Amino acid sequence: MHVFVTGGTGHIGSYIIPELIAAGHEVTGLARSDESAAVVAALGAKVLRGDISDLDGLKAAAAASDGVIHVAHRQDLLPSGGLDAVAAAELQIMLAYGEALAGTGKPLVVSGSIGSPGWENLGRPATEEDPALPGGDAYKGTLRVRNIVELTVVGLAERGVRSSIVRIPTIAHSTTDAGFLPLLIALAKEKGVVGYPGDGANRWPAVHSRDLASLFRLALEKGPAGKSWHGTEGEGIPFREIAEAIGKRLGLPVVSIPADVLMIPGYFGFLANLVTLDLPASSFITRQTLGWEPIQPGLLDDLDNGHYFPAS
Repeated sequence: MHVFVTGGTGHIGSYIIPELIAAGHEVTGLARSDESAAVVAALGAKVLRGDISDLDGLKAAAAASDGVIHVAHRQDLLPSGGLDAVAAAELQIMLAYGEALAGTGKPLVVSGSIGSPGWENLGRPATEEDPALPGGDAYKGTLRVRNIVELTVVGLAERGVRSSIVRIPTIAHSTTDAGFLPLLIALAKEKGVVGYPGDGANRWPAVHSRDLASLFRLALEKGPAGKSWHGTEGEGIPFREIAEAIGKRLGLPVVSIPADVLMIPGYFGFLANLVTLDLPASSFITRQTLGWEPIQPGLLDDLDNGHYFPAS
């Protein structure tokens, strides 16, 4: 299969490209700079120079491929327009893919987020069958504004696209992780203590990036149309356990940060709205349907491998 991949130089994409090639697929990766082009080529893929803001270019690349994996984001819009602008731009990208792939039955696999659909009060782990809840003006500036993207991708199944969403957990860990976990570690070093919100019982799901890459491949190869998949190694890890693992490795005390409007932002800063979320999610349907099974170290084991705490 000839697969067009966007975001191939990012944290997840840089694992997806080798995963696809190892499985015998031909990959073309989008690159907007000489540096990105060199990375894509080093990963073993063909290079297509371009940018995800070029909708006609995306349509042409999608039409010329046997399938698309899209994990890129318009991060350049964050400073000026925030999450709302990013979601609006992504929506246009998905509609462009829909035009290019309508009626073909070709796969389109797009990254989503366990943290955005708005399931905080389900009272149980979210499943793949739980739809992303509609956004709207009340949710401007929050992760939930991106739900229109997920709903649009799933809806493309009605237009003859084998479209699906891979919902990525809060933490995708690996030797090249540049996400929330390194931020929490840096914050602990800065504060001299490792904090967790309230009793720390709220759960954050996690997965190793290599396992996540295999899930994208399986969704591309055999995922039914109009589905969502959960890339989680378990239902979720209590935030306190994550904090304790960081504290043990850094030799720092682990403390509860009172869950009020002053203390949580005072310690966690811009992460304040995220760290209190309880986001348990099951991947049972994903495993049963696609045969996906995480085989890499879990989050707590990976924290003991040393790459998150390089020797000074």
